Amino acid sequence: MKTLKDTKVQEEQKVQEMLKVDPSHIMQVGLGFWASKTLLTAVKLELFTKLAFRPLTAKEIKYEICLNERGLYDFLDSLVALGFLQRSGIKSSAVYFNSADTALFLDKNKLSYIGGILEMANNRLYPFWNFLEEGLRTGTPQNEIRSGRMTLFEEIYTDIDKTREFVNAMGGVQTGNFVKFSREFDFSGYHTLCDIGGAGALLSVHVSTHNPHLKCISFDLPAVAPIALENISKMGLAANINVQSGDFFTEPFPKSDVITMGNVLHDWGITDKKLLISKAYEALPEGGSLVVIENIIDDERRENAFGLMMSLNMLIETPAGFDFTASDFNSWAVEAGFSKTYLMPLTGPSSAVVAVK
Repeated sequence: MKTLKDTKVQEEQKVQEMLKVDPSHIMQVGLGFWASKTLLTAVKLELFTKLAFRPLTAKEIKYEICLNERGLYDFLDSLVALGFLQRSGIKSSAVYFNSADTALFLDKNKLSYIGGILEMANNRLYPFWNFLEEGLRTGTPQNEIRSGRMTLFEEIYTDIDKTREFVNAMGGVQTGNFVKFSREFDFSGYHTLCDIGGAGALLSVHVSTHNPHLKCISFDLPAVAPIALENISKMGLAANINVQSGDFFTEPFPKSDVITMGNVLHDWGITDKKLLISKAYEALPEGGSLVVIENIIDDERRENAFGLMMSLNMLIETPAGFDFTASDFNSWAVEAGFSKTYLMPLTGPSSAVVAVK
């Protein structure tokens, strides 16, 4: 029989357990769009590019990027609190300058610039994600298609500026992965590489830079060829990289020792995924490798939140696309005839899954 003392002890234990539960994570994620939009706005205003030249006072920033006095310090100091800016002094005496990561990755004048994906997030993706609930209920894309316009790629390829923004966005977000892959993958037994869906040829550029013995092909639709040629010329790699135009669904892949796909497979449904993997198998020699660089979801689907949310982004953007696990890829690759697969961790939430013929 419980005594009054036992009841009080149990109530005290419940109170102590409740005190261990912290709602801050819920609030941080639930209102995460505050931080997101603050950073995206700073990128769009090219604030970090301006600060790459020299530190600026708040008044100088106000005139450089045409801001109003109201909200000026809150905006800049939010970026300080979030770790994107550094500051000496405070308010009217403050001088602002880039943090180490924004100086490297968000200065438009550096080859390491990854802001293209953030520009696209601000200009396109941000409003589309407002319709995630509808996408989950209907299973249909919530981008331009939602308003009766063209598909994602049709819309992008109608205008060279939109094409350049998209290509730079996709290349920028993968820069760290391309560099690490180029340095750490064993290319010693290979002589040729073809990047399927090569976009602006940035993967080929990094691979060629770190492995000058390789001859590379960047294969994609004709609309992106001018951008690829610009990037190759800028890096002085025209002798090492060839740009070929074509549709990777309707045309055979160029024969190569290594075939790469960076953020390509997740755009498509399972039937198309298997088709592209099979076409890669046909184009490779014995011992050749297919390398797929994506935000590979962990097999238990518990840890790679970015990869899982990228898959939600494919719901927003495509009719059937989704991200996948290494186990998923292994089953498709083995079905296509590959002898083995393995996972190669890259940067952050990204990995390469490699299938060997």
